[in-house]
Amino acid sequence: MIASLRGALLERGDGSCVIEAGGVGYLVHVSSHTLATLPAAGAEVRLRTRQIVREDALLLFGFADADELRLFDLLIGVSGVGPKLALAALSGLAPAALARAIREEQVAMLVAVPGIGRKTAERLVVELRDKLDFMPLSAGPAATRAREARLLPRSERFDDAVAALTTLGYSAVQAQEAVRRVAGEEEDLTLETIVKRALSRLSKPAVLSR
Repeated sequence: MIASLRGALLERGDGSCVIEAGGVGYLVHVSSHTLATLPAAGAEVRLRTRQIVREDALLLFGFADADELRLFDLLIGVSGVGPKLALAALSGLAPAALARAIREEQVAMLVAVPGIGRKTAERLVVELRDKLDFMPLSAGPAATRAREARLLPRSERFDDAVAALTTLGYSAVQAQEAVRRVAGEEEDLTLETIVKRALSRLSKPAVLSR
């Protein structure tokens, strides 16, 4: 079982990357969350991994942090959820947002993820809502101050903004980049303002080009 992988990042694509370790190039499937954390090609990278063995394939999935891996393991333990659907869920919503949607029984938000139907979403809620204590609910004292000011904690606002944009048809990578840029403009923005400004940026592709 391959538990982690460290080596040079050879290439990155949509939902996967190739890491060379010991002279061997490994194709690793990753979520958009992990993909966004990867360095430039040629740089060293380390990912936690989960190896899935099938009769017709040997698949390797990579994760930027332990919480995302743990959430992946919980997802594939749900009936009807395979590794590719679990990865799609982690791409459609940031790990913290996905965990919160399950805990708070936000079925509509889960169904907005491509590949997840209503029955699957309801199954995720029933089977996992009491197993996500390891995922943070808030950002501590800062979160309390934010709520007193009628604002969601910063991380929750950004996760929810990304989720809202993905339901409108934007990819998780596009949504995360737009929200990240809006976040750098001003502190203490409301969720509604973040979404509006991100939509404005997304309507101008040149602004988000690299």
